[in-house]
Amino acid sequence: MIIIAGLGNPGPKYQGNRHNIGFMAADEIARRWSFGPERAKFQSVIREGEVETSSGRERVLLMKPQTYMNESGRAVAEAARFYKVDPSDVIAFHDEIDLAPGRFRMKAGGGAAGQNGVRSLISQLGPDFRRGRMGVGHPGEPQLVHGYVLSDFHKADQPWLEALLGAVADALPFAIAGDDDRYQAEVMRLAPAPKFSPRQAARGDG
Repeated sequence: MIIIAGLGNPGPKYQGNRHNIGFMAADEIARRWSFGPERAKFQSVIREGEVETSSGRERVLLMKPQTYMNESGRAVAEAARFYKVDPSDVIAFHDEIDLAPGRFRMKAGGGAAGQNGVRSLISQLGPDFRRGRMGVGHPGEPQLVHGYVLSDFHKADQPWLEALLGAVADALPFAIAGDDDRYQAEVMRLAPAPKFSPRQAARGDG
C-alpha cells in the first residue's frame, strides 16, 4: 500500500488557492487512474485505487486531509498507522514557494522549509516521507507569503498548472515504483516549466 496525500485546506473558499495545489494533484490522480468514489475516513476525503507499474499493480490510498493544512499530519499518520505503512511509502504533494511556477521536485526527508503541512507531517511521521514539491513561485517579500498562497491562481497560470497536474498523474507509476529521480524527470519532460524567476509570479504575469 502506498499512501498519497494531497495537502490543502477544505471548503469552497480555498478551492482555487495556490496552497491547494496538493488537493488538485490528488483529484487529477484519481481521475487519471479511475480511483473509487470519495468517502470520509482518517479525518480526510479518501479514494482507493490501483496504479499499474512496471512490476505490477500497486494499491494506493489517496487522501485529502480535512484538518486544514497545519494539522495535515494527524490525518496522514492515522492512515499510516492503520495500514502499517512506513514513512517512505507516504508521498505528500504540496505547494512550494521556493520553486518557480510549474517546477517540480521530488524529495525524501529534510525539513519543512516553512510549509506548515509538511511541518505537521514531520511532527507525526518523522522526516522520512517523500514530498512532491509543486512550484507556485514567491511573492518577493516574506510578509506577503501568507496572502499569496491563500489567493487563487491567476488565469495566466492555468496552462502550466493544468500541464503540471496532468504530468504528475501520468508519470505516477515511477513514483509508486519508488523511482523518484525518474518520476521527477518524467514530470518535467511532460510539463516543462515556463521561464519565470521564482519571485515573478506575484506581479500577475505568472
